[in-house]
Amino acid sequence: MKKFNILVFPCGSEIALDIHSSVKYSTYFHLIGGSSVSDHGMYVYEDYIPDIPYVTDSNFISTLKTIIAERKIDAVYPAMDIAITMLKEHEEELGCKVISSPVETTQISLSKDLTYKKLADTILIPKIYDPLEIPISAFPVFAKPKIGYSAKGTKKLNNQREVNAFIAENDDILILEYLPGEEYTVDCFTDRHRNLLFCGARKRNRVSNGISVNTFFSENQEEFVKLARLINEKIHFRGAWFFQVKRNVNGQLCLLEIASRLGGSSLLSRAKGVNFALLSLFDAFDHDVSVFTNDYDIILDRALECKYKLNVSFESVYCDYDDCLVLNGYKLNTLLVQFLYQCVNENKKVYLLTKHTGTDLNEELKKFRIYSLFDKIIHIDNLANKADYIKEKDSIFIDDSHAERLNIKERLNIPVFAPEMVDALLK
Repeated sequence: MKKFNILVFPCGSEIALDIHSSVKYSTYFHLIGGSSVSDHGMYVYEDYIPDIPYVTDSNFISTLKTIIAERKIDAVYPAMDIAITMLKEHEEELGCKVISSPVETTQISLSKDLTYKKLADTILIPKIYDPLEIPISAFPVFAKPKIGYSAKGTKKLNNQREVNAFIAENDDILILEYLPGEEYTVDCFTDRHRNLLFCGARKRNRVSNGISVNTFFSENQEEFVKLARLINEKIHFRGAWFFQVKRNVNGQLCLLEIASRLGGSSLLSRAKGVNFALLSLFDAFDHDVSVFTNDYDIILDRALECKYKLNVSFESVYCDYDDCLVLNGYKLNTLLVQFLYQCVNENKKVYLLTKHTGTDLNEELKKFRIYSLFDKIIHIDNLANKADYIKEKDSIFIDDSHAERLNIKERLNIPVFAPEMVDALLK
């Protein structure tokens, strides 16, 4: 199997970042990130294309077509709902695959109105009200855009006055039954033969910007599997997709939305063995896939991730031992070890520079299995000055001691880092 070039667009969305973390180790796919704006994607995707026109720009398709030809792109992996439909509608013109379900499915998924009309006779959907004729007993109600995602433009409305004010300022709004119960995302995968290979319902325990940032699998999966099978029979999905449901006042599961892409925080399933992005790619290139999971309980909790770009150039790193590389005398600083091996990959010199006392240093390094990590181990007297042992000018220095860092900075004027700063050096 050849290595395929996959353009992920827009590469700074949370979905695109999840695609990257899911596929980056694959030997079959080379990921290229593309964005219309300067965003987090440029810090994550090593192969990055900036300044692609917005999806709504008249030059979007023609520019993308040129990029696809020049970069020999085999497939575009859209990572935002509006981009999915636009790209799928122009798939033939683009001259490469678009990783998603058929175009009709993407159009239905993009529109809440079309979704509810398609599935109204299949599963339970929220009651839909005429904005001007809402029974008093129906309040509160819930307003959401006919086309939208990530809870943008939604609002709970408590009376007719609030409804009137909301629809006066917002177009194409649905006024729906308010669902007070627990909310779930159901991550699914359907292969090219329309077989539903996986369905996993997870509780949206804590939500931020429409993404479940704390989530875990529901105990009772069967009621969700039944809904997934009904939806899968009614709508033609291919690859990763999901739907969201919420319990109504009677405790019944009621549909919120469907989407023809992997879900935010579907990484919970990946942690058990179901890699939606990779499965979708293999399936798109007509490879039969199978799914299995590990048998353990798991919770996903996510927060903002930091990436840094430093204009620091160096060929050697000098690193301290006590309370820097080894913490409290008994555990490795794994983040620092990660950075040091990053230096090894980049053919940079790695030196251990330490005043360690009390135990045999070589034996400790062997115990922690890092003896061979260093190009040289420089073990000096407690009264010695570390600056005297740093010979290369294009070096950086890592030490937990403020006094040692200050001394090196003043004497040698090279970049110095405390252990808590090392994450800024990671790529």
